[in-house]
Amino acid sequence: MSGGVDSSVAAALLKQQGYEVIGAHMQLGRAVGGPAPRPCCTSRTGLDACRVAAKLDIPFHIFDLEDEFREIISYFCREYDRGRTPNPCILCNRQLKFGRLLVRAEELGCSLVATGHYARVVKSGGAEEVRLFRASDRAKDQSYVLFSLRRTQLRRALFPLGELSKREVRLIASELGLHVQGKPESQDICFAPGGDYRLILDEFLPGRVRPGVILDSDGREIGTHEGYQLYTIGQRRKIGAHAARRYVVRIEAESNTLIVGPDAELHHREFTVSDVNWIASAARDAFEAVIQIRSQHKGARGTVEPMGEGRVRVRFAEPQRAITPGQAAVFYRDDEVLGGGWIESVGA
Repeated sequence: MSGGVDSSVAAALLKQQGYEVIGAHMQLGRAVGGPAPRPCCTSRTGLDACRVAAKLDIPFHIFDLEDEFREIISYFCREYDRGRTPNPCILCNRQLKFGRLLVRAEELGCSLVATGHYARVVKSGGAEEVRLFRASDRAKDQSYVLFSLRRTQLRRALFPLGELSKREVRLIASELGLHVQGKPESQDICFAPGGDYRLILDEFLPGRVRPGVILDSDGREIGTHEGYQLYTIGQRRKIGAHAARRYVVRIEAESNTLIVGPDAELHHREFTVSDVNWIASAARDAFEAVIQIRSQHKGARGTVEPMGEGRVRVRFAEPQRAITPGQAAVFYRDDEVLGGGWIESVGA
């Protein structure tokens, strides 16, 4: 229970369905930046969760996972230092919410972990038989950030909001008299409010973020940047004013260099994906799918070709903009998540 409306309603629905529910809150604050806690994990969020648990008359526990959360932030910084763009929410889901929290749940005698994610999971008889689907409300779907969960984790997962819209969730919260019914959603990375993560990089990568040169596609120096770790593929901000629109099209971490070019240079068809996690049966042959390459990408049709050793090659039917190393590529058939992995390199 994060203290938000989604996890609060999830707990309420499960109790209505006859489950024995125990509320759990992950204390993650003070992971970075000295004594001040992070907005995702302040005493206010824990208090909100505690108040909801009291309203629902369920036991409530707070688990200190600050050390584990620092590992997530460390990964976040290492990826930027490699010139890649990370997605820490995906790692947090696998390692904390359905990793460490599942261990704590077992210690309490619980067999399942439920969250307020908008996604659907379908389980059948076999120990490994489980399927993951998009939420009914496509606008709120969060299946993309759940692709890395192992089948064993999904077998222990419940997503009570998978068939609901956000409007319906807020209405349920209102009907139950939950004080979080109107609480706004967070749109930022929880430990970097407003998207400003310079202080985090400076703490985890002391001395690494430093100015460098900006080159155009022809190799001409056209400006300087504040540190390549502060940029991502497709970015236009903070690269200076130019006669024509320019965007970051490549990051060369070894030489601390940004390459910028016109929008056309951001469009590609082909890329490779590593560390693939299959939720459906692992593919042996090439197959057609809809591939989503970031959380706000609508997905596009293409071919996924297994290469062995947990890698695949993806080729879109039509070029897609800003295919970014470090982000996840998730493969769908209709609404079902077949699997996904991490974008490694971009080709033609």
